[in-house]
Amino acid sequence: MAVRPLCVMPHEVLRTVAAPITRFTKDVSTLVRDLVDTMHAHDGVGLAAPQIGCGVQVFVVSPSQRLGTALAVVNPILERTSGHAEIVEGCLSLPDVWDTVRRSASVRLRGQDPLGKPLRVDAEGLLAIVIQHELDHLKGRLFTDRVPRGTPRRAPRAP
Repeated sequence: MAVRPLCVMPHEVLRTVAAPITRFTKDVSTLVRDLVDTMHAHDGVGLAAPQIGCGVQVFVVSPSQRLGTALAVVNPILERTSGHAEIVEGCLSLPDVWDTVRRSASVRLRGQDPLGKPLRVDAEGLLAIVIQHELDHLKGRLFTDRVPRGTPRRAPRAP
């Protein structure tokens, strides 16, 4: 529907715990469509509502970046994690910052879809990592919070 402006650090919404969605109105569906449009417009693989200034528990992920494949999750709860994976992460809210982050290799997540229907996701690999990254945004955390202090950040990636 619309590409919304991104919030970048030090915007305060990025450090605020997002509120749960309690009413599933047209506004939730509109927010999800805007998140997907904004994610694709900025060549992202995931985007959380706080990154566009909305302090609610909604995120979208699409590791393949193919149109029509985005998964939207409302009020997510991480139920299970297993294994370990390291990957170089970046974030649309931290332009030109990249670093190695350790996360779980697989996750089980429950939540709701944009209409409020129960949803459960079992994910591995990149999808699991992207889900964890977006979950962090809903808790007011950034991927850089997971980088050990004193380690150098990677130089910006070439476009």
